[in-house]
Amino acid sequence: MMSYASLMAIDSILAQIDAEIATLKQARSLLASAGLITTVVTEPTTKKKRRKSRKRRVLSPEARKRIADAQRKRWAAVKSKAK
Repeated sequence: MMSYASLMAIDSILAQIDAEIATLKQARSLLASAGLITTVVTEPTTKKKRRKSRKRRVLSPEARKRIADAQRKRWAAVKSKAK
């Protein structure tokens, strides 16, 4: 059971919190009316970031075949070690 003194302390704390909330609300309304509060914009909406396009390298069919064969050889080596 709480004593009368502790209830008074809780009431005092709640009153201080309410006063602080009122002060913050007043400060917010003053700032909002001055036009200082704006939405946070992370990216400019009018300008889009453009990446420099890179030229793609073109492999000949022979080069693709050599790469594919080499990869198959690596896979076969891994599979044979697993057994």
